[in-house]
Amino acid sequence: MLAADPGASIASIAAEAGVDRRTVYRRFASREELLAAVYASRLEAVEQAIEDARLREAPVAVALHRYVENIIAVNRTWPVDLARMLADDEVRARRDASVREVDSFLRRATDEGLLRSDAPAGWAGVLLPQLMHLASRQMPDLSAARAADLVVDTLLRGLGRS
Repeated sequence: MLAADPGASIASIAAEAGVDRRTVYRRFASREELLAAVYASRLEAVEQAIEDARLREAPVAVALHRYVENIIAVNRTWPVDLARMLADDEVRARRDASVREVDSFLRRATDEGLLRSDAPAGWAGVLLPQLMHLASRQMPDLSAARAADLVVDTLLRGLGRS
């Protein structure tokens, strides 16, 4: 609901969840506190997805697919944009650390020959999140695994070494 209507009221959120708004207010003192909890849960899920992909240890092709599949699952479970929370220094620092981890992995993928080295610096890091977002939102009937197959295939056909 928050993905479709970031300004949704507590009453609307409660109704969508099938509970009374008083139930929500017992847990969260304000709408802002509820949103902070939602965003914190999404951020934790992203961090866990990155860790589970083993971006530093696993073979690059395996790690890439794991990462993409994990993030698509996170995007579908928590379809809210973290950009609204980036004013919070701790959230921004954690998000930036995640971005650095993925960027480092994409450099590794380039160094190991999975991705082309002649693409502009940072292009894979800009393209990959967009592909994952599209697969998450526009292809809801595909499982996370199948959507990851599509994203990885699209990425490698565009940026993979021939």
